[in-house]
Amino acid sequence: MTRGGVQKDRSEGSERKCIATGETEPKQGLIRFVMGPEGQVVPDVMGKLPGRGVYVASSRAALETAVKKKLFARGFKSQVQVSAGLAGEVEDQVVRRLVGLISLARKSGDAVAGYEKVKDWLAKEQARVLIQASDGSGRGKSKLSTPYKGKFIGCLTADELGMAFGRQTVIHAALASGGLSKRVVDEAQRLQGLREMVGGSGRTEG
Repeated sequence: MTRGGVQKDRSEGSERKCIATGETEPKQGLIRFVMGPEGQVVPDVMGKLPGRGVYVASSRAALETAVKKKLFARGFKSQVQVSAGLAGEVEDQVVRRLVGLISLARKSGDAVAGYEKVKDWLAKEQARVLIQASDGSGRGKSKLSTPYKGKFIGCLTADELGMAFGRQTVIHAALASGGLSKRVVDEAQRLQGLREMVGGSGRTEG
């Protein structure tokens, strides 16, 4: 991922076709849906629920198109019930998934938070992924740079990033190479497409 947005990567993994855009993309970049027992459309962010799945690109526009044009019924070849707030439900699930993965990385010693710790990891070339809160101070965030040939994640708020580290808020964090870093980056790519970035003056980290 770059600061400019999501980049497609067709180098690995199986591909699926999005019912909204008609494009074929790597499965890990799409959102899978299954049909529940009552005919309701159920997001399967983990990709593990039983049943036939249909896929939608990880963008709010694609999800809203799928709902508005009743494309889930076409994809499942059946009458379905679709929640009006489906896009928001998917976003919430992806946030929880991403926060959980970063938390696991922290517990295994592969993630740190706080300006000084992140700066130290970057200086030692120990960091593979730089994570900064979307609502953090732009001036403060500009003092740290994405690792060479590394990745940048900027789609979580300070509160959400704080949850991953057991703090009230976190502005700066970093992931080491290996471990869960690829899964974190993949999930962050999905989230970036699902939400509008938070603007404003930002926060400072205490």
